[in-house]
Amino acid sequence: MSEKKIDKLKLLKSPTKLNRRDFLKTGLRAAAFLSIASITGYSMSKSMSDDLVWQIDPNKCVQCGRCATTCVLNMSAVKCMHVYKMCGYCDLCGGYFKPQIKNLDTGAENQLCPTKALHRTFVETPYYKYDVDEELCNGCGKCVEGCGAFGNGSLQLQINHDICSNCNQCAIAKVCPSGAISQIPASKGYLVRSSFQTPKI
Repeated sequence: MSEKKIDKLKLLKSPTKLNRRDFLKTGLRAAAFLSIASITGYSMSKSMSDDLVWQIDPNKCVQCGRCATTCVLNMSAVKCMHVYKMCGYCDLCGGYFKPQIKNLDTGAENQLCPTKALHRTFVETPYYKYDVDEELCNGCGKCVEGCGAFGNGSLQLQINHDICSNCNQCAIAKVCPSGAISQIPASKGYLVRSSFQTPKI
């Protein structure tokens, strides 16, 4: 065996000794690589986990009533949500009372909601707070229509992501006459109508 080959074998077999400076450089490079890899991995996993969800655009919704009857679930995943910062806390609430009632009595015969999902609580004269019981709400949109016609439009329909099956093709979206239902990334959150405007179809 030649001397060159023996020298090469010795170099391969002998452990390389690192001084303190080289050791620190190598450690810092490894740490930098790992941090870049973890940041890249996190951002990739975040973008991959940012699933699409169905959502109603309240600026396009015309309260046609199909949300209550077309959802694949027995009780629709569409619910009325109340944007309290828009509410006028009216005594005569167009979303709570049937139109043209003579007495502001909270009896069932005077309430607009067919499932009694909208609850009225006295705050102080002449203000009342209105809360939605999601378990009773079927997403018919009658209160939303009434609130938009005679109030600030603070009652709005939205798909509850905790209830929605997130079907590949939403049955309600297929029949929505105004195209108000579409898929968006879950990270965007719910759309809210900031001021009332009459939707057009």
